[in-house]
Amino acid sequence: MIALLSTAVFVAVVVVVVTRSPGWGAFKTYFLNWSIYKDSFPEILHAFWLNVKLFCVAEVLILPAALFIAVLRSLQGPVFFPIRALAIAYADLFRGIPTILVITILGVGMPALGLSWLPQSEFFWAVVALVLVYTAYVSEVYRSGIDSVHPSQAAAARSLGLSHGQALRFVVLPQAVRRVIPPLLNDFIGLQKDTALVGTLGVVEAFKQAQIDQSATFNGTPYLVAATLFVLITIPLARFTDWLIARDRKQHQAGSLA
Repeated sequence: MIALLSTAVFVAVVVVVVTRSPGWGAFKTYFLNWSIYKDSFPEILHAFWLNVKLFCVAEVLILPAALFIAVLRSLQGPVFFPIRALAIAYADLFRGIPTILVITILGVGMPALGLSWLPQSEFFWAVVALVLVYTAYVSEVYRSGIDSVHPSQAAAARSLGLSHGQALRFVVLPQAVRRVIPPLLNDFIGLQKDTALVGTLGVVEAFKQAQIDQSATFNGTPYLVAATLFVLITIPLARFTDWLIARDRKQHQAGSLA
């Protein structure tokens, strides 16, 4: 009851402050036009399916690519130093460059080379850019999961006759992947939102379509439509992530009590 009451009071205060602000009338006219919302919704929804397609294609490619990079970074011994160095350089490079710059450089630069064997599709290069960037981020998530598995697990597997590769595949990786599912979902929430950046290449996705509609109506309500669609995707993913984290915490607490 206290939580409900405090929430109601907070919402009421926010509504009063916003609606009584000097610029509320102009804000309402520009962003909250119901007629424009209804008219622009079908076009933006149609364009939003391209965001969903980008997200799904990129995610399928990111998961194995990031795991491969993480495994390369976990290789032990001086003989594997060059491989580890390349994996580290890759992760540092693509985590350091803003996503929108990677999309622009690849989407504009690669077709400009004029090589007949290179794809010219903006969608293709948008996927490549997202995969390169998010593989770097997700590989670090995988690596943290691998490092969280106690070395005794691999040692016990080796004592049973498994090779290093078999111990990694059958003992370490299953535990590591299970532990990093919640942070992986957080990264994919970010990926879903970053699909809006591919509009810089001229790809007509939800945000680009909202820009087109805004230019036609001189009203910002189409941006609210695009925001609504992204929220409808990201909030359920966020709540699912919270549920996984809470379940994992309960399992750890139950294990410690046992």
